[in-house]
Amino acid sequence: MELGINTFGDAVFDPQTGKTISHAERLQELVREIETADRAGLDVFSIGEHHRNDYAVSAPDVVLAAGAAVSKNIRLSSGVTVLSSDDPVRVYERFSTLDGISGGRAEIMAGRGSFIESFPLFGYNLNDYDTLFNEKLDLLLTLQKGGKINWSGTHRAALENAEIFPKPVQDEIPIWIASGGTPQSAKRAGELGLPLVLAIIGGSPFQFARIADFYRQIGEAAGHDKSKLKVATNSHGFIWDTDDEARDLFFPAISSSMSKLGRERGWGQYTREAFDNMCDPEGALYVGSPETVARKIIALYEHMGVERFTLQTPVGTMPHEQVLKTIELFGEKVAPLVREGVEKIKAERNK
Repeated sequence: MELGINTFGDAVFDPQTGKTISHAERLQELVREIETADRAGLDVFSIGEHHRNDYAVSAPDVVLAAGAAVSKNIRLSSGVTVLSSDDPVRVYERFSTLDGISGGRAEIMAGRGSFIESFPLFGYNLNDYDTLFNEKLDLLLTLQKGGKINWSGTHRAALENAEIFPKPVQDEIPIWIASGGTPQSAKRAGELGLPLVLAIIGGSPFQFARIADFYRQIGEAAGHDKSKLKVATNSHGFIWDTDDEARDLFFPAISSSMSKLGRERGWGQYTREAFDNMCDPEGALYVGSPETVARKIIALYEHMGVERFTLQTPVGTMPHEQVLKTIELFGEKVAPLVREGVEKIKAERNK
């Protein structure tokens, strides 16, 4: 089971320091986080794409390339690339470049995006939300196969005997489909035989087992190799020495960030009671000591059989030394416990 970090590069008001971090400072911190995650033995680091003031990253591939220079083994992924408002040719060129710089560690996580600011920014109509993604994903998958490309669609110029450079180190750059858990996204990924990432930020993670099973059923019915129908999940979290300390340190940042989003989207205020409930064993937050977080990830594997789990941290702005310690604890304390637990489950099932 692969374990990693996901981040949006939050650059918002820090309730602990009373300051708002600059984009430049947050970008520099992200490079240190990649280096720390690699040194701690984690498997993947993914960075989301946004085009708004409260997130520092609009070009994940550039930050990942900087991280590639200070890391050796960790896989480097977008989390996500908003494919609907981008040009698949440029996406593939940029990630092929990252693949070369990193020695074959690049991945693309493609999604439609839960934020819509990129559509007017790049001149796209939200009425084309679904058709844009479907068509651009088709082109990206065509590019993934390599060779000379012949392709035509309705939202960009056709390609005739086009060849894309630079060539990646990997035979094919892995492409994951990111989803908020809708059956439509799971069906699309299954039919295409692409690995699926589920963003789980509320409710119980176990409720998503039905989506994962549905995805696998669709993929097998479409004739895809069962071993390639991988499921990953991404959830908010924070790791510290004890459960109480972890909750007390993480709550101010996540509350400030989620309450701000709530005002934009019509959600209720993010309360401590709701937060504590989501930190419980069946909640969506992975917050606590290394042992507590490891138990929750093992339970997730037992219920869903996921091949990858990424911890999204921080949510909001936190002192950077706290973020680095969380990453270190995840790689050095949580990961060995999770891998041991997963192997025990596999051994029991194979008896």
